[in-house]
Amino acid sequence: MSIVLHIDTIIENKIYATRKHTPNSMEDKIIVSQTSMPRSENEKIFAEVVGMIQSTRQNVIRVANTALIDLYWRVGEYLSLKIASAEWGDGVVRQLADYISRNFPDIKGFSDKNLWRMKQFYETYAEDAEKLSPLVRQISWTNNCIILARTKAIKEKEFYLNLCIQERLSKRQLDRQIDSALYERTLVSQPKLSPLLREIAPEAERVFRDQYVMEFITGKEAKPENNLRKALLKKMKQFILELGKDFICIEEEYRLQVGCSDFRIDLLFYHRELQCLVAFELKTEKFKPEHLGQLNFYLEALDRDVKKAKENPSIGVLLCKDKDDEVVEYALSRSLSPTMVAEYQLHLPDKTLLQQKMRELEEELED
Repeated sequence: MSIVLHIDTIIENKIYATRKHTPNSMEDKIIVSQTSMPRSENEKIFAEVVGMIQSTRQNVIRVANTALIDLYWRVGEYLSLKIASAEWGDGVVRQLADYISRNFPDIKGFSDKNLWRMKQFYETYAEDAEKLSPLVRQISWTNNCIILARTKAIKEKEFYLNLCIQERLSKRQLDRQIDSALYERTLVSQPKLSPLLREIAPEAERVFRDQYVMEFITGKEAKPENNLRKALLKKMKQFILELGKDFICIEEEYRLQVGCSDFRIDLLFYHRELQCLVAFELKTEKFKPEHLGQLNFYLEALDRDVKKAKENPSIGVLLCKDKDDEVVEYALSRSLSPTMVAEYQLHLPDKTLLQQKMRELEEELED
């Protein structure tokens, strides 16, 4: 359901109007000087013009989307008030849809089903409209409908609204995050961080997770470790979606030279918010305390030889197939490096179990 805006036409009309009323325009200057100007200089100017066009397109789309969501909100509010006051019965909504379809055939997206959805949309967020109505206006109607249909509690809806805004999720990406129970996983997650990591990067508890879901990797691809690394590289877009879009992949098997020896980090990332390098070591087995020694060595080498002066200390993530939380706690308690231990699973989590854990945590907090 959408109102189609011919953005390209709007932009072209504006450019035509500028040409018509502005002799000696930029385009004229470009054409006149094209023969005497180096190709690279031309391309720089052309890139600036393309940048202006793309920026305008994005602004038009953003403004149009906000106006569209605002329209659906107001229509939903109008219907809700009319029905609540008993001025309208259910049949009137169908009559309204028929009236729009019959008399205004160019107006699309206002069937009785969609009108009821607008009413539900308004009523879902009306009680906390001051906080939530600005959020719904920042994402597409398609994503709004997904959140409306696939989530239950208002806190869960708010979580995915914010996620869509922060991560700029597409429809497919939003569906995947809901399928992977990201909301439930975030609430029950208790990342296993070293004391130093908690101290130097308090945000790390929010950035990292205790468990990562990699359902896009098959069991065969995950064995041995070099296969898992290659599989993640092939599906880096999905892996970044699971990690969070502030992660930027630098290189696989990142080479470190210490003395006369070479060492390789499985995957090296940079995190924009934390402003630091993040080294991922992959283990296709259960966590062992000795794994941390290798990771600590890598972090020392990164901080001495790779990290830039303005960057924060590097962080290490040991991603294992399985772990014993008590063993991890003992191993990290005296660690002098900013490290953490997480586990991965190759299938989507059981939402029922996660929701049960959420209830147990809520009961513990109440006690």
